[in-house]
Amino acid sequence: MSKFLRVTAILTVVLASVLMSAPASASPVSPAVLDLPEGFQPEGIATGPGPFAYLGSRADGRIYRANLVTGKGTVISPAVGTPSLGMKTDQRGRLFVAGGNAGNARVIDLRTGAVLRSYQFATAPTFVNDVVLTPRAAYFTDSNKAVVYRLPLGRDGSLPATFETLPLTGDFVLDPNGLNLNGITQTPDGRALIAVQSSTGYLFRIDPASGVTARIGDLALVNGDGLLTIGRTLYVVQNRLNLLTSVKLSKDGRAGTVIASVTDARFDVPTTVARFGNRLYLPNARFTTPPTPTTPYTVVAVRL
Repeated sequence: MSKFLRVTAILTVVLASVLMSAPASASPVSPAVLDLPEGFQPEGIATGPGPFAYLGSRADGRIYRANLVTGKGTVISPAVGTPSLGMKTDQRGRLFVAGGNAGNARVIDLRTGAVLRSYQFATAPTFVNDVVLTPRAAYFTDSNKAVVYRLPLGRDGSLPATFETLPLTGDFVLDPNGLNLNGITQTPDGRALIAVQSSTGYLFRIDPASGVTARIGDLALVNGDGLLTIGRTLYVVQNRLNLLTSVKLSKDGRAGTVIASVTDARFDVPTTVARFGNRLYLPNARFTTPPTPTTPYTVVAVRL
C-alpha cells in the first residue's frame, strides 16, 4: 500500500471514530437575540437558576421567563398594574423585584409565579429602581430619595416581616432635578455596595451598615443604569448612550478605572445587564420609541 493510501486509511478510521463517539444531535446554539412579547416594555433582567432569564415589564408588571437555549418563553406572573423594574433571583427559587413609582418590592416564587411577600417602602415621590442580593440582605435603590431599603434575610434565607430604611450620608448629594441612584451591585470583596447616580454618572461605594457613601474616583458615566460585578470588573450600562462600559475596580471598590466602552448595532437603549455562561444579556427598553401594544422588544446577548 502506498504512503498516501495508508495516510488516507488512517484518517478515515479516525474520522469514523469521532463520528461514532459524537452525540446523536449537537447542542443547540443559544440565540443572540431574544424576542419578547409585543408591547412588553422591558426594564430589568435576572438570570438563573439554570438557563433562564426573567424580565419585568415597566408598563404593567408582568414577569416573563425566557429560555436562553431555545429563545422561547412565557409569562409566569401576571400584570399587577405597577412596574417591575430591577430584579434578582436567588438559589431558593425566588425573584426579588423593584416596583418603581409604586414605591414597593415583591418577592415572587419562580415555580408558581405567586407573590410570596410584598413590601411598601415609600409613597410618592418615590422610584424604587433596582436591587442587589447579598447572603444577608436584599438592598433596593430609590431614585428619588437619599436612602437604600434593606430586607434583612434570616440565616435560612427566610423573608423578613418588615424592612429597614438606610439613610445615605457622605459624598452622595441628591439631585432634585434628575434621576438619582439607579443600578446597584456589590464590591469585588463583597463587603460594600456600589450604586450609580444616573444624572451625574457618579459611582458611589455604600457602607451597608452605616449608609456612609464615598464617590469612586472621578468617574462620570452619565446615563448609568444597570450594574454588574464579575470579579474585579464592573459593567455599567449607559442606557441612552447605547454603551456598555467596563470599569476595573480595586477589591474594596474604593477606586476604579474605565477600561473599555463598547456599543452594538443591536442596542436600542439597553437598561441593565445579567450574565449566563460566557454571555451578557441586555434588554432593550427603547425609551426613545413611543410604546404601542405592538411595539417589538428584544434582549441581546454579547460575549464576555
